[in-house]
Amino acid sequence: MFEQDFTDAIALLKADHRKVEQLFASFEEAKGASRKQKLAKEICTELKIHTLLEEEIFYPALRGKIEDDLLDEAYVEHDGAKVLINDIEAGGPDEQFYDAKVKVLSEEIEHHVGEEEKPAEGMFAQCRKTDVDLVAMRDQMLARKAELMAQAEAGGLPPAKVTAVDLTPA
Repeated sequence: MFEQDFTDAIALLKADHRKVEQLFASFEEAKGASRKQKLAKEICTELKIHTLLEEEIFYPALRGKIEDDLLDEAYVEHDGAKVLINDIEAGGPDEQFYDAKVKVLSEEIEHHVGEEEKPAEGMFAQCRKTDVDLVAMRDQMLARKAELMAQAEAGGLPPAKVTAVDLTPA
């Protein structure tokens, strides 16, 4: 297996962050609709898996151990990203706002990653000061990630579900 590649859950999440940053950079440089669509699909899949790992495993384990405001904001930031992810996946590179949606998603993710990785007071820094077993969590996250990757390859993941934002019309 590849557990040795990641010392703990935070290292795994940071590796995901770096991968998505590279994909966004590739999208920025991409020429041609099919290349952009392929990259956007990969970005969306990676982000859907990453948000599921955080929301199913990482964030719940931290509730009550780090600042609740950080966790609440993270869920809301995820929901903003999920709305764009679903819109990007439903559309195509020939649509008027396609590139703009990917760009704004990139900016939202950059902000979110900054909040998680901020030295001293960021989510990951606060997490390191808790008693959470980050190695056991890594193993749980790797198993879940393998399931989600297999699902993505077999037929795709369902649209991302928002958890904190109410999208019903008023």
